[in-house]
Amino acid sequence: MVYKQFQDLKLSALGLGAMRLPVIGGDDAKIDEAATEEMVAYAMEKGINYYDTAWGYHGGNSELAMGKALSKYPRENYYLATKFPGYDLSNMDKVQEIFEKQLEKCQTEYFDFYLFHNVCEMNIDAYLDEKHGIFSYLMKQKEEGRIRHLGFSAHGSCEVMKRFLEAYGEHMEFCQIQLNWLDYRFQDAKAKVELLKEYHLPVWVMEPLRGGRLAALSEETEARLKELRPDEGIPAWAFRFLQALPEVTVVLSGMSNMEQLKENIETFETDKPLSGDEMDELAKIAEDMTARITLPCTACHYCVSHCPKGIDIPSLIELYNEHSFTGGGFIAPMALMAVPEDKKPSACIGCKSCEAVCPQQIKISEAMADFSAKLNG
Repeated sequence: MVYKQFQDLKLSALGLGAMRLPVIGGDDAKIDEAATEEMVAYAMEKGINYYDTAWGYHGGNSELAMGKALSKYPRENYYLATKFPGYDLSNMDKVQEIFEKQLEKCQTEYFDFYLFHNVCEMNIDAYLDEKHGIFSYLMKQKEEGRIRHLGFSAHGSCEVMKRFLEAYGEHMEFCQIQLNWLDYRFQDAKAKVELLKEYHLPVWVMEPLRGGRLAALSEETEARLKELRPDEGIPAWAFRFLQALPEVTVVLSGMSNMEQLKENIETFETDKPLSGDEMDELAKIAEDMTARITLPCTACHYCVSHCPKGIDIPSLIELYNEHSFTGGGFIAPMALMAVPEDKKPSACIGCKSCEAVCPQQIKISEAMADFSAKLNG
C-alpha cells in the first residue's frame, strides 16, 4: 500500500469510502453488514487505514455499519472520518445533538477527521452564520480531543470555497473535493486545487471515478489508453492521474463489492503517476467526451448585457452543461437553491436578445427551456 504523510500521520493513499457499501435487494438503506465487514477485514489486512463515512450515507445507516465493522479492531489501527450534515439546512441548529449521536453510532470516543459536509452555494451563508454555533462547537470538540483534525468537503464553486476559507481557513487542516481527470477542467477542479495550495491545505479526493463513469469508457477511448499502458486497467488510469498531483493525500473510493476493492488495492500497491504525455491524452479524451453534450459557452457575458431579465446566463449554462453531461444529479439543483426565482432558467422569456450577440451562436432560449424541463421532470 502506498502511504502519504499528513502532519505526524502516515495515511493510506487509498481510503475506503462508505457511501456505496454493498446493499441487500437494491435498497440503499439496507446495508449488507456481513459483506461490509468482509470488505473492511480485507482492507485492514492490505493496509488501508482511512475510513470515511457520513451522517446521511445509506439513509443514515453507513455510520452504524462502519462503527460495527471497525469496532472489531484496535482503535489506534485506523483513522475514522465523518461529517456534519450541513447539506440539510434543518440540521444547522443541531450540531451538538448530531455530533454526540455520531460518536454513538460509530462506537468511538473521538473522530480522527471531521468535516463540514458539502460547503456549497445553498448552505454557505448558514455555515458562516455564528448564530448556529457550528464552527465554535466543532473547535471546542477539537480542543477536547474528540476531533483530532478538522476540515471540510466542497461541491460548491471556487467563489464559495473562498468565502469559507476567508472565514475559517486558518483553522482548516484539509479539504475534500470532487477531483478526477474529467472534472479537472470540466468542473474547474484544477482551480480548486490551486486555491487550496494558497492555504497550504492538502487535498482529499472524492469521486475519483465520477460514480463509476470513468471506469467504463467507450471501446475507442479504451483502445487509446491501452496503446499507452497495455497492462493498466481502465479504472487505474483515474488513480494514476491523481498520483501525478502532488497536492493529493488521500483518494476515497466508494467500493460496492470485494472485486472493486481488490482491484483498487492492487492499483495502490504501486505509485505509477502519469507522464506529461499521458496527462495530455486524458485531457483530449475529456474534451471529446464533454464536447458531444455540452454547449461551447466562453463566458464572454455579451448575453448578460442584452438580457432584459438580468439573468447570469454563463453561470446557468455552466450548470446546464454539468446537469446534461451527468444525466441529472444534485450539483445543479443544489447550486440553484441559492439563485432567486427571477434569475433561474425558468425566468427566461425567450426573447432571444442574448442569441443575437452570442459569438458561439448558442440557442440560449432553447437551452434555458430544456434546463427548466430537466429540473422539473
